[in-house]
Amino acid sequence: MAPQATASDIAAVVARVESAGGKAFVSRGTSRTVIGLVGDIEQFGTLDLGVLRGVAEVVRISAPYKLISRESHPDRSVVLVGGTPIGPGAPTLIAGPCAVETPEQTLRAALMARAAGATVLRGGAFKPRTSPYAFQGLGEAGLRILADVRAETGLPVVTEVVDAHDVELVASYADMLQIGTRNAQNFALLQAVGDVGKPVMLKRGMSGTIEEWLMAAEYVAQRGNLDIVLCERGIRTFETATRNTLDISAVPIVQRRSHLPVIVDPSHSGGRRDLVLPLTRAALAVGADGIIVDVHPDPATALCDGPQALVHEDMEELGAAMRGETAVRRRVLDGVASLL
Repeated sequence: MAPQATASDIAAVVARVESAGGKAFVSRGTSRTVIGLVGDIEQFGTLDLGVLRGVAEVVRISAPYKLISRESHPDRSVVLVGGTPIGPGAPTLIAGPCAVETPEQTLRAALMARAAGATVLRGGAFKPRTSPYAFQGLGEAGLRILADVRAETGLPVVTEVVDAHDVELVASYADMLQIGTRNAQNFALLQAVGDVGKPVMLKRGMSGTIEEWLMAAEYVAQRGNLDIVLCERGIRTFETATRNTLDISAVPIVQRRSHLPVIVDPSHSGGRRDLVLPLTRAALAVGADGIIVDVHPDPATALCDGPQALVHEDMEELGAAMRGETAVRRRVLDGVASLL
């Protein structure tokens, strides 16, 4: 649909499609509304949808993920999280504690993150763990801590939701909802976060293919939400030297197939503090739209993933690497612009 299309314009398209026995799924992004059609393609061709008011173009999509495909949206998207853009251009740094433990710990981690240049705060209030005896998070008490820290630091919050019944609760506190690797194909949860209208960070399933990852994003988009950021966090392979294997090639592949931003999680992929910076550099080199890392003021006492959490000195080095990459990208863009 054209940017100036009205609600009645959209309703008219939906009505014409449904009158022909098809289904129409309306998805609204930051700058564009897309209507995905499912049904008899040949019959749709006789409806003359392109002449309806508000329609910018009609495109036949061959990819199984219709709404998030580059075929439906040739320009790459920018997702706004509390005013912070994630997308092409300068890479975004998202940082904070893997798990919210105490108000003091969360605030200290947030201040470390902000000082290094982070513009979004991560923090887990609900923690799905492999062991039922491991720390599962503080729940709503953790969400309240994140909201308090946001008020003090000004950083918008992304936090994980693990159950469809908790989506409304988490959305009432968070600026962005995260779907973790264990829920990457929890279709009821994907649909629930699509309905709530908040930006979504979708991590790749630890054993998921790229197509399965993109189809999971399509579940969110089909419910009307195109504000999705994809996160490559490493996949499970035969290798045991790292916690997971970072599939760095997934970044450019997905960026060619989908218009959604793609970021990388070097903390959960490597699982070791000393690997976070090298993996960050690799991610930035292939064009990742951002990085999400774990930060903790005292990793030795962390209740979750202490070995991969960065401390103050690590964050300073990471921030410098991010600023250097941003400067390089700007020089490249300026050089391209001067040739045009």
